[in-house]
Amino acid sequence: MVAAGDLEGVVMNTTVIQDVLAESQSGKLMFPEVVRRLMEVGVESYFCDLARGEENFYMGDGQTHQEKMVLPLTPIAGEFSREDLVSAIRGAQADTIRYPEFMKRSAGAGVIAYWAFLGGSKVIYFGRRGEFHIEEFPRVQS
Repeated sequence: MVAAGDLEGVVMNTTVIQDVLAESQSGKLMFPEVVRRLMEVGVESYFCDLARGEENFYMGDGQTHQEKMVLPLTPIAGEFSREDLVSAIRGAQADTIRYPEFMKRSAGAGVIAYWAFLGGSKVIYFGRRGEFHIEEFPRVQS
């Protein structure tokens, strides 16, 4: 894993980012694996714009990278439903749904974008009118 202080001169590994994105969008990866692999190459956070179908990746040294999503865009519901969003999150955490279904359900819950802070272990989901929901990463059971 690349520590934030060790980023000077490190080139963002866009190949790993592209691979993780492709595997996630095809439903092959669970979220903890996405986080692990992105952190290993120094990604500090990423922003997913469901309306535009884009993901932006950020490293601690200011480098950024943008990727178009291959999943079809799903219309964003006009009303933000925290309950429906949390249901989708719990389904993904329990591995009863994977990313493609999670994205459909999130859009159906009125999520227009989310920002995953890998080092901070949280995701902030945003609605169309500034509503938000903060979800802490689940604690790993030992």
